[in-house]
Order: sequence, then C-alpha cells, then structure tokens
Amino acid sequence: MEQRQVFPAMRLKGEITVPGDKSISHRSIMLGSLATGTTEVHGFLHGEDNHATLSAFRAMGVEVEELPGGVLKIAGRGLDGLQEPGDVIDCGNSGTTIRLMTGLLSGQSFFSVLTGDRYLRKRPMKRVVTPLSQMGARIWGRGGGDLAPLAIQGGGILPTTYTSPIASAQVKSAVLLAGLYADGETTVHEPHLSRDHSERMLGYFGATLRPFDGGVTLTGRPSLEGRKVEVPGDISSAAFFLVAALISPGSELLIRNVGVNPTRSGIIDILRAMGGDIVLENERELSGEPVADLRVRHSRLRGIEIGGEVVPRAIDEFPVVSVAAALAEGTTTLRDAKELRVKETDRIAAMTSELSKLGATVEGTEDGMVIVGKESLHGGAVVSFGDHRIAMSCAVAALRATGSVTIDDTGCTATSFPTFWSLLDQVRGA
Repeated sequence: MEQRQVFPAMRLKGEITVPGDKSISHRSIMLGSLATGTTEVHGFLHGEDNHATLSAFRAMGVEVEELPGGVLKIAGRGLDGLQEPGDVIDCGNSGTTIRLMTGLLSGQSFFSVLTGDRYLRKRPMKRVVTPLSQMGARIWGRGGGDLAPLAIQGGGILPTTYTSPIASAQVKSAVLLAGLYADGETTVHEPHLSRDHSERMLGYFGATLRPFDGGVTLTGRPSLEGRKVEVPGDISSAAFFLVAALISPGSELLIRNVGVNPTRSGIIDILRAMGGDIVLENERELSGEPVADLRVRHSRLRGIEIGGEVVPRAIDEFPVVSVAAALAEGTTTLRDAKELRVKETDRIAAMTSELSKLGATVEGTEDGMVIVGKESLHGGAVVSFGDHRIAMSCAVAALRATGSVTIDDTGCTATSFPTFWSLLDQVRGA
C-alpha cells in the first residue's frame, strides 16, 4: 500500500495543465462506440476509472486504437453493434462506469454482468436500477438489486418519464442511455440541474434533446455520427490546485484549458464567495463544452453558508472545499450534501475524521459539515480510505500544516489524477 509524506509549502507558482475531464472521457468512449464511423478523442484521461470503461467496450467488440499523444481512435459500431461480452465486466472503482453502463446495457439484446472492486460493490445501485426497471429492464443484484455484481438481460426498453428524487448526473445519464433504445421520448426530471455532459455530448453526436427547466427529453433511436472530441482539463482536478494556491501565502497559479461547464463550476462560485481571487481568461468552447484558463492568487478566505442548487454543481469538490474552510476565517456550514455519504467512501465522515487529526475544528452532520477555520493545521498521519479525492485533499491540507503529514494508501489517486504528485512537486519548486 503506497504511502506519502507531504511537507508544508511556502508558496506555489507556475503554469500547469491538469488531465482531461473524467466525466467527458467516459462519455466519449461510450458515444464513440455507439456512433457510426470514427471518433477521435484528444485529451482523454488515462486514469484507472476511464480505462475501466475502455476495457468494457473492447470486451463488447469495439476496436480502439491508441495513437501518439494519447489520442484514442474509436471504430464506432452503431447503436445496435455491440457484442455480448464473454466474461463479467469489471468496472474497477468507477461509479460512473457501472451506473452508466447499467443504463446502456439495458438497451442491448444480450446478457451481461457488471462488478467492481470492494469499494464499488458497497455503493448503492438501486438509484439507477429503479428507473431502468420502470423502462422494462431486467436487472438482478445483491441486496435486492442495490449492490453489485449486477446481472442485466437487455432489450425491450420502453420510453418513460422519470422524476428523480436526487440531482444525479449518473442517474440521469443511465436513463438517457437506455432511452437511446426506446421508440419514443424519454424524459428525466430532477430537483436541481446536475452536470449536463451527457446531454451536451449526445447532442454533439447527433441526438435530439430538449432541455427544459427541471429536466431534459431525449428522442430515442437517433443516428449518432462519429466526431472529433477535445476533452478539456477536469475542473475537479483543478480544484485541488485552486484551493492549494488560495491557502498558501504568496501563491499564483495559471491552470490552462479547464472545463468550466456551468453545471460543474460550483467550486469556482463557492471559492469566490469565500473571498478567493479566481479569474477566467481566454474563454472559449471545445466540442460543445465551455473552457477557460484559470488564474488563482492567494486570498484571505472567510467562512460561508453552502447549500441548495450549488451543491450538485460541486459535489465532487467538497473534500477539498472542506480544507479551504478549515483554513478560512470564521465558520463554514455545508448542508444538502447527503450524497457525499455514498461516494467512494463516506466523504463527510472521512474528511471530518482526517482533518480533525490535523487539528481542524470539524463536525459532521447528517447532510454536511460545520467547520470553524483557523490559521494553520499541524502535522500528523491520515488515511485516504482508498478514495482518490480524500488522499489529494489531505495533501492540500498538508501545505498549510506546521509539520509533515503522512498519507496512507495514496495509490488511489491514479483513479482520476495520475499526475497529481508530479504537478504538486512542480508548482512548489521541489
């Protein structure tokens, strides 16, 4: 089990480019495989989660060639061209892979089984199994269909209107991917707008969608055409360096080519509300996604109240937001974030326990956290619980500790951010 010792930093300087967006990389493989013709993916995130999706489609007969520079060339098989896999599909640690694949495989004419690692097999699947069953899917799993492995007998998908009790891009995307195979319209309603990468990419590949206030409608059986996809940098990865620069005196970083999709940019809104100096430069659009360079400078942060519609727009970034709050002036209260309890680990419990070990004043609540900020933290030993975002958030916290912080089980960062440690060394001048 990999372990790292992180030392305090004086200031962070330089320009960096973070790896490609994990969510968009997943979807580029899926839709490129279902399209007719060739799809080229530039900027694909070569992390463990995305490789799980890549392996799944190769197991279903999709030819994917890796070109120089990390470019992927996908020979699309069309909407009905996937083949029954000869073995169980291993989704690794990727919740996106297993939940979106459950929707997509529900529309196939064959049998398939999805599983994952010991962490993924604990994560709730009923949230996608329920609406997919409403559409006619036949899905079996442990715990009455709530836990992987999941066995799926595809085919016979019917159009539906589903009102999701939670704002979840994975739930919405699973239903829309199944809806590709329905004759008619599939509509998803959600309480707040969740990230819309699936809708944007479906439209980019040629599907017909009608977004509306509170949801989206997809017309089934579209003709998807292969496209060139340029994947922007992942704002969830950039978030660690945004917070690192904000809390480290004298710091200034330029993070180039970051996706700033408004359904994902809650982290920028939150950090700006806390007093963070973050400027968007060179704003543009790539493959249907808004992109910008982010310039961030050290700032004196203050505690704020966080809740409501901004939560689903920043759900993956709250571990590192809690680090910013632990070093802000005053109290930060996070609510409406119960979804954090069913991520790769219980992220509310994990960040409460690990920040407390470093001297932070943190209290977990049922749906969030209450954090009283202070000038600095102290050194110590923490654990990641095998969760990439916990490991990297603890590393950011270590930058403002009075002594070194030892982080146990850091190999998990390869899930989403294989270059995290080298970039951290680069900007701190190590």
